[in-house]
Amino acid sequence: MATAPLTTPASTAAPTRSYAGPMVLMTTLFFLFGAVTNFNDVLMPYLKDICQLTDFQSTAVQFAFFGAYFLMSLPAGFVLKKLGYQRGIVVGLLIMAGGALLFIPAADSRAFGLFLTALAVLGAGITLLQVAANPYVSVLGAPRGAAARVSIVGVANNFGGSLSPLVGGLVLFGGSVALKARLAALPLAERLAQESHLVKGPYLGLAGFLVVLAGVFFFLVKLPDIESMPAEEASRGAEWNEEGQLKITHRTSALAFPHLVLGVGAIFVYVGVEVGLGSFLIRYGESQGIQQLSAFTQSLVRGLNVATNYALVLFGQEASPIVTTAGFTKAVGAVLVSSYWFGSLVGRLVGIPLLLRFHNRALLVAVCAAGATLVGASLLSHGETALWLIVLCGLMNSIMWPVIFPLAITGLGPFTKQGSSYLIMAIVGGAIIPPLMGWLATNGGGLHVAFVVPMLCYVYLLYYALRGYRVR
Repeated sequence: MATAPLTTPASTAAPTRSYAGPMVLMTTLFFLFGAVTNFNDVLMPYLKDICQLTDFQSTAVQFAFFGAYFLMSLPAGFVLKKLGYQRGIVVGLLIMAGGALLFIPAADSRAFGLFLTALAVLGAGITLLQVAANPYVSVLGAPRGAAARVSIVGVANNFGGSLSPLVGGLVLFGGSVALKARLAALPLAERLAQESHLVKGPYLGLAGFLVVLAGVFFFLVKLPDIESMPAEEASRGAEWNEEGQLKITHRTSALAFPHLVLGVGAIFVYVGVEVGLGSFLIRYGESQGIQQLSAFTQSLVRGLNVATNYALVLFGQEASPIVTTAGFTKAVGAVLVSSYWFGSLVGRLVGIPLLLRFHNRALLVAVCAAGATLVGASLLSHGETALWLIVLCGLMNSIMWPVIFPLAITGLGPFTKQGSSYLIMAIVGGAIIPPLMGWLATNGGGLHVAFVVPMLCYVYLLYYALRGYRVR
């Protein structure tokens, strides 16, 4: 996910040279971030089946992946200081490739611990890339274009995140009716062993792509040297207020700013609710007992299935049709997961002009209130209605990051970078909220009880949009 530009009122002008080539590469990286991250939403129910896990145990998928953000954020900064941005990106890509290759022995052994190790290594590589790419995009050109650049890579991130669950659902849950019948007839252990090999193809292909991309960054391109970030206010005791006016303070840390601390909490629950809803969408659909899909849902699934199968055939893969007449299935759920993330993409595209025209905080209030309402209404509904209300939450989540992040770093002055680091570390919410939901689903009364957690997260975000953002 893309962060807000790390600029202050004291930022200096950037060089006027063209950065189109580096921006294309950065956009590719952000597409990759979204694709790899959101593939976990179909990987989680897949591993729950082949490793025979509970809902709570399956959430270790997100814990291992997003936990790397918390553990690796500070070490990643040290690595970049030693290697520089370009070499740091190469190392991050190779680390990700190593994590992807670990899926091969994990699938062969069907060992959940090895799957988690692979995910943690993948997450560590992405963390290094995120810490490098986010500030790099912010200063890759004139300061006045920083928001536009962040929006561009954010759209690429959302696009990758929308496609990967769709493709992943076909690969892991698709297949012909004959194939499914043959697998269902096998003894449980043999069926699980055969299904465990389905994950090899996507991650082997990912590893190859990452190695090629690392080679491009290392051998073929020279990224401009931007080791010196925009200048911040030199005075240790200076900060900027909401009106951009300089004032004096004796604060010695970013954590001395209450709005930043509350903003860290807001990023924590925002990432947590976004990941949690996507992670449990398939399981939530299964819990609804939907025996007959509506005509709209069937048409959507068939349409996207045709488009995705066409792409698979172009790449030499066998078409994998999704059956829509048997009610809700994991393959259907994967399409709805993709729709959930596509809603975030649409919201980001629509949100760009809205954020320029309307007060950003007012829009944040609206989407937070709508998110809480949608989850609450879903808990009071059943069947497809309950499911689609959760899918619509993707649209509400779309503008939260680009609004919360700048609100949280407003007025930090010389502590802007420090505050930004804390906000990046708060992405660990994606490792905490889903396991909390899984624990409640397993031990506290099922998924309906678990989905109270994201509703409360939206309530906290609404509080931050109404009061918590204020610089004090």
